[in-house]
Amino acid sequence: MALLMGLVLAVFVVGLSLIIRVYVVVKAGSKCRPGTEGSVAVLAVAGSGGHTTEILRLMECLSAAYTPRHYVLADTDKMSEDKIHNFEGSKQHSDSQFIIHRIPRSREVQQSWSSSVISTLKALWYSVPLVFRLRPDVVLCNGPGTCVPLCAAGLLLGILGMKKVLIVYVESICRVHNLSMTGKILYTISDYFFVQWSSLKDKYPKSIFLGRIV
Repeated sequence: MALLMGLVLAVFVVGLSLIIRVYVVVKAGSKCRPGTEGSVAVLAVAGSGGHTTEILRLMECLSAAYTPRHYVLADTDKMSEDKIHNFEGSKQHSDSQFIIHRIPRSREVQQSWSSSVISTLKALWYSVPLVFRLRPDVVLCNGPGTCVPLCAAGLLLGILGMKKVLIVYVESICRVHNLSMTGKILYTISDYFFVQWSSLKDKYPKSIFLGRIV
């Protein structure tokens, strides 16, 4: 009972603090005006290991109109930044319009679900001001827990009538019969939800199946 009351209090405090932070961001005005007419500002969520490899394969398919490109990764992710720099540097007509941002990780591997509530709230604390400042047109993600607070922030931006942010989720190719926990959370709020196995399409009718796309 005491733990539940503590969690409720934590949610209330974080929620109130976020409202204040959002008000400050909106009041000050966004200094970052991503994109110009005809361009699409994209926020791609990287995750350690295979998640980053898959998200970069998706980014490789995007045209030059997707600029600037904002990559967000967990502050404990030590490998993804090098992969992103190598990817962007290898592009033939790279205009260097990409920025890497870091936020706290929502949930570490094998972290307990009770403690992950607190860490997710911490990640949300950083995600909301970041998304409200960048105001991306698209949030592109493929499974790391880090994308949950970022997608929630993008959804909030639309709920407040400030900007419609498209949430595009591509389930990892390793998910054949069941969605990841992140996928289950984002299935209901994403605008486009892609799966890479027909067995998942049968279970989740809202999803889009185009075969293997990464």
